[in-house]
Amino acid sequence: MNGNTVKTIALGVTGSIAAYKAAEICSRLVQAGVDVNVLMTEAATKLVGERTFLTLSRNPVVSNLWNVPEWRPEHIELAERTSLLVVAPCSANFIAKHAAGIADDALTTYALAHDGPVILAPAMNPRMWAHPATRTNVGTLKERGVEFVGPVDGRVACGEGGVGRMSDVDSIVERSLAALNAESGR
Repeated sequence: MNGNTVKTIALGVTGSIAAYKAAEICSRLVQAGVDVNVLMTEAATKLVGERTFLTLSRNPVVSNLWNVPEWRPEHIELAERTSLLVVAPCSANFIAKHAAGIADDALTTYALAHDGPVILAPAMNPRMWAHPATRTNVGTLKERGVEFVGPVDGRVACGEGGVGRMSDVDSIVERSLAALNAESGR
């Protein structure tokens, strides 16, 4: 696992209202001994502050490709030392961009540089999850080996019910730790 004794995860946080749950995911992974490095989309920063993740992870938060304190490309350097990418919550926008290979922000650029396992925990309106474009993009990503945790049936932020709610934090953390353990066993 990259020669490190500490397991390292890149945690992507996208602009879903479920972004607040990513703080608990980050905290739980850190408590499990994982080095968590958070990458946020601009939309995610409107919902949860970067300082929350800086405090929980004790690592700098990457949310902008252009505000890099050192010379090295942050997304490439991070990709060289992480074993797993987890995006939770994962928006329909990220799913579409990742399926198409679009790299127009820090998270999507990192995702293209990452060459390990990827786990996505979708969170969106049930109609967005059911849309043919989203279904096609999910199929494309699954064919590439991307793993999905959820979404699950339930009430979403807008008040609608149906499949689109992000899986519970326990499920995401457990699956992430299992994937890390599998990766370190290789």
